Amino acid sequence: MIRLSASIIVTAMFCVSLAASAVADESPAITIAHAGSQPSVPGGNQRFSGPVRIEPLIQSVSRSHLSGVMVTFEPGARTAWHTHPLGQTLIVMWGTGWIRQWGQERREILAGNVVSISAGVKHWHGATATAGMTHIALQEALDGKNVDRLEQVTDEQYRYP
Repeated sequence: MIRLSASIIVTAMFCVSLAASAVADESPAITIAHAGSQPSVPGGNQRFSGPVRIEPLIQSVSRSHLSGVMVTFEPGARTAWHTHPLGQTLIVMWGTGWIRQWGQERREILAGNVVSISAGVKHWHGATATAGMTHIALQEALDGKNVDRLEQVTDEQYRYP
């Protein structure tokens, strides 16, 4: 009986020690950001043309430089021209959109597509003229900056295939 009690005490002390270690860690091992727990924000006229809604997903923290947002574009809405110092990945969740690299033809992107954009590539993306589109945009920050915003996409640049 004494051996069993000693085992229980040692096991309990070990568990308390593990729990104390976990509390000492600055961040929990797993966090859950529940859907709708972060408010949506409008895209704004400096970064976008047309109605755009942004839903924050991943905020950059000290250990990680990754950020991510879900962006919904109404028909005709798009980003301004921009670049990313470490590139960007788009995951098209719904609808049909366009993406265009500076000096290249516009390309169609569809739900299920994953688009990889290399670092420093000047581009824009958004919905087609007749269909909306939602994508998740993931990018990393370099020296605290994850995007360089440039000039607006003109209607002519948007319509040009």
